Order: sequence, then structure tokens, then C-alpha cells
Amino acid sequence: MKIRLLFVLSCAAVAASATRAAVSEAEAARLGKDLTPMGAEAAGNAAGTIPAWNGGIMTPPAGYKPGDHHPDPFAADQPLYTITAANMAEHAEQLTAGHQALLKAYPTYKMVVYPTRRSASYPQRIYDATRANATTGQIVANGNGISNATIGVPFPIPQSGIEVVWNFLTRFRGYAAVRYIDQAAVERGGGYQIVKFEDEFLYNYSRPDITVKELDEGNVLVYFKQATLAPARLAGTILVVWDSLNQVKEPRRAWQYNAGRRRVTRAPNVAYDNPGTNADGQRTTDQFDFFSGAPDRYEWKLLGKKEMLVPYNSYKLHAKGLKASEILKPLHINQDLARYELHRVWVVDATLKPGVSHLYSRRTFYIDEDSWQILAADHYDGRGQMWRPSEAHCINYYDAPTFWSTLEVIHDLQNNRYLALGLDNENAMYDFTLKRAPSDYTPESLRREGVR
Repeated sequence: MKIRLLFVLSCAAVAASATRAAVSEAEAARLGKDLTPMGAEAAGNAAGTIPAWNGGIMTPPAGYKPGDHHPDPFAADQPLYTITAANMAEHAEQLTAGHQALLKAYPTYKMVVYPTRRSASYPQRIYDATRANATTGQIVANGNGISNATIGVPFPIPQSGIEVVWNFLTRFRGYAAVRYIDQAAVERGGGYQIVKFEDEFLYNYSRPDITVKELDEGNVLVYFKQATLAPARLAGTILVVWDSLNQVKEPRRAWQYNAGRRRVTRAPNVAYDNPGTNADGQRTTDQFDFFSGAPDRYEWKLLGKKEMLVPYNSYKLHAKGLKASEILKPLHINQDLARYELHRVWVVDATLKPGVSHLYSRRTFYIDEDSWQILAADHYDGRGQMWRPSEAHCINYYDAPTFWSTLEVIHDLQNNRYLALGLDNENAMYDFTLKRAPSDYTPESLRREGVR
């Protein structure tokens, strides 16, 4: 597999993860010119199969208003071709190892490929902050934290794998948001039970008035709260998490309200490869939002950038009123509703450090150049065999605007099950107008909310 490196990486630059100086002013001046404001290549590819970036979606489709499910601006697009096990060899160079494994494992799995639409867009303040961060952002604590960056991504012109990972962790998803989503751990035969969540996010890093000093001293990247709403046997549990900007300075802090005991306790196990919330063992905690928490257990290697077929503009899977039964099928989701496009992605390979443990010995991430969103990930077991190939089906949420997943799917090739997280078709839409403050995410506020 030929992977094209954009930058010449010296051995010293790769190894020097303790602290890295930001790029020069001359390099940063490329942003908004041959590079987009977020650091992607502005031009299309030589073959014409990837177009130039023209600002992404700047205006929502006619008739859209905040609170609506986001209509498909590309509904008139027709498929270019469909990939199955029979013809996958013709497209192998543009397929992740996980997608190849899925095509081989499941005869009904297919990938319907559409024209590429570079739809990702962000507010101007995110572009401005990203430009400022380019000459100041630094990796600290051996990759476990960042400094001298706020609001925008810290490394729009990355030179290492850990920089790309921090761009993902700090990508803009609004300032505060609430979402009502469903999760289903689907059995091999297609059976499942819906688990309902109410998720709240307060992205402290993206706060309009945040300063580097305040961010460094407070050391909170994101405040997160998750309430389980259904089924009845699980309902009432509420989790609050403070994700740290510097995981060495202070690890993730978490508290849980237990409805049965009616008390708040620390939740130190909400991290790493401990089981994800009500996921029936089908994902780890650090697989939430595809990767979250401390990166300290892995060595992160930047393999370069590559043109690959990935989920993108998944508005069909996001459609209002679509029933869970129309999406969730045996072995995999309804692939007629999935959309794949050819995009340039950063490829980052994470291998487990010696002397530490994790369910996944290796993880490969495919990260969109336009948005810094992980679009696909391959997870390998302790034997080094492909275990859980995963997909993030994303859309542009016009009201933020931001490019974010509407459905995450984690396949398990060992038990032929999969987890679908983010089903929102029958729920109220994401609300990016939420008004919250850090005081809404304390153990005391959790205790008050739990006993109401």
C-alpha cells in the first residue's frame, strides 16, 4: 500500500514528543491559501475524483431551520459504483483493512460509492483561532497534553501522529450541545434492545472567551454528562466526566449517580478499555466518540495521507422518522442507507506501549483532512488480528456548523455482532443553543439532579 507523506519527518521530530515547537509563520501563511483554514489541501486531486474545497456547506438547504433533522443537500446524487466481495480487489488500494475484512466476512455487506462532496465547514472564529494556534500550539508531557492553543485545532499542519490525534480531540463540535440518541448492541441474528441516552457536552476548549492561561490552569478540555433514559432497568443512572487537557497533570475525573442507591460516587473506571456504558461489552470506554481520554498507552505513528473510500455525508442514515428496524439488520446495518465517498485522510497507527495493557494491541485511525473527524478505525486484538473495524457516519450540522457523526458502528468479527451508537431518527434533534456553565457539571449538581 503506497501512502504519500506530505512532510519529511526526521527521526528526531517523530521521537521528540515531549515538546514540539509550532510551525513557522511562513508555513502557517499557507492556511487559507493552498491549504484550507483547517489545514487540508484546498485543491482537488489530479484524477478529478476529489474536488477542490470551496468552503463546504455555507448555506443550509431551503426550508431548513434549527431543530429540524438535517435534510440531504445531495439527495439527487446517483451512485458511481458498488463494492462487494466480488470486486473488492479492484478497489483494495482505497479500502481500509477493516472494510476489506467486513467485505470478506459478510456476503451481504457492500459499499455504495457516491460523488465526493467536501461539505465540512466551521465558523470563522474557528478558522481564526486555528491560524493563531499554528504558530503557538505545543505538545507537552510526552504527548499526553497540549498547551498554547485554544478554540481551533492546535496543529493544522501536523508533523506527528499525536498531533493529528489532538486535532481530533479538540475539533469543534459547537460550544455546548445536547443530544438524544439511541444505542443498540445487535445480536448475530438481528435481535437488539434500544438503550436511550441524553448526552450533554460543554466544550470548554471551544469557549469563545477562553484564554490559554485559564485553559492550562483549569485543565478541562470537555465537560460531559450522560443520563440513561431507557430501558427501565437501566434508567436513572447519570454520569459526569471532566476530560483533562493534560492527562498527566490530572487524569480524567468522573462521577456517577446511582439511581438504586441514590448517591453520587467517584467513577475511576470510566477510562481506557473498561466496558462502555450499557454497550453489552461491544466497545471500550475510550471508543466513545471513536477515541476519547488519555492517549498515553499507545505509540502514535503518522503514516501519511491517503485517498480512501470512507463514510461521508450520511444524511440517509440521519433521516427523520426512519425506524431503527430499517437501519439495524443482522451482521451489519442496512448498507443501502450508507454513503461512501473518496476523501483524503490522515492515517495514524497506534501500537500498544511495552509494559501496559489494553484490549486493543493496535488501532489504525483514518482522519478526515477537512474536519479532523475520525471516519473509520481498525482495532486489533492481542494476537494482532483484526477484531473491531468501525465506521463514523457523519454529516454537516448546519446550525453549528460542524462536521460530526450521526451514527457510529463498531463491528465485532469474533462474535458477529455490532454496536450502533447515535441513532437519532425518532428523537429530538441535537440542540447547539444549550446554555451551560462548568458549575452544571459538578458532583453537587449531579447529586441535585439525581434526587429530583
